[in-house]
Amino acid sequence: MANHAMTGLKKGQSLSKAPTPADIFFDKSFRGLTYAFTWATVLLLAYIVYRIGGKALPAISEYGTSFLTSTTWDVNSAKFGILPEIWGTLYSSILALIIGGFFGITIAIFLTQDFLSHKIELILKNIVELLAAIPSVVYGLWGIYVLIPLIRPVADYLHESFGWFPLFSTSLSGPGMFPAALVLSIMILPTVAAISQDALRSIPHKTKEAAFGMGTTRWEAILRVILPTASGGIFGALVLGFGRALGETMALAMLVGNANQISMSLFAPANTLAALLALNFPEAGKHETSVLMYAACVLLFITLLVNIAGAAIISRTGVGVKK
Repeated sequence: MANHAMTGLKKGQSLSKAPTPADIFFDKSFRGLTYAFTWATVLLLAYIVYRIGGKALPAISEYGTSFLTSTTWDVNSAKFGILPEIWGTLYSSILALIIGGFFGITIAIFLTQDFLSHKIELILKNIVELLAAIPSVVYGLWGIYVLIPLIRPVADYLHESFGWFPLFSTSLSGPGMFPAALVLSIMILPTVAAISQDALRSIPHKTKEAAFGMGTTRWEAILRVILPTASGGIFGALVLGFGRALGETMALAMLVGNANQISMSLFAPANTLAALLALNFPEAGKHETSVLMYAACVLLFITLLVNIAGAAIISRTGVGVKK
């Protein structure tokens, strides 16, 4: 009787009841919609690949794998190659991942390991999340009018003092790889920070208590216990951030310089696959459209491969599941 009183149940009332026809209908409808939307997503992706691949087939047949290894892009002579664009896409994304990954993980640590008060933590978390809402073109304008003039004196000093080093072999005359990578790192930072926070919060509190019980300091516990335990989820965050960087278009088109060249210099202009597509499609003829579709297939393959790998890592490590 006391148990019934504590649970708010009347005498003779069952803790559970058989589902009504409405409950069964709702459950089956929801499950059917879930399956339908899942398969619709798969079919949409397959349709996109089919359409892009179909339009790219003439270029694939004509240029083959030489399209991936050539460095020439000449519309007048119908010579096309995207090796500089592949290089620029991977180089800018890796640089952005190094910078954005470091700050993203650092932010995640400070927001999850009791370094800040709850109010400040909430404010900083919202600020980081708001970075994802800023349009890409705004980042590009900010990079042109604020970031490039800001870093040009430093870039000129590094070139004058360490010009013999490949990373500083050119000066920053305008748009270039480094300002593009800096803006790109800010754009992927919310993704890395958010998923890294989930990975760190999913670690049982007893793990941290056990580390402190062994006599570790706070930073020893974070660096030797917390981060290694959450390494799978953090790596998944980095992979997804890398995938986000690979597909960025407008900010890169505005900041990278759109130069068809391969250079190790951080300050040299370059080009990316996404920027190549965005800048050439408006004036492309039928043949050039097929070539650009071939480039789109390459970018799509790289991006899908990276994102699938990131999703698989997150799924296997159980990021976001509270314990």
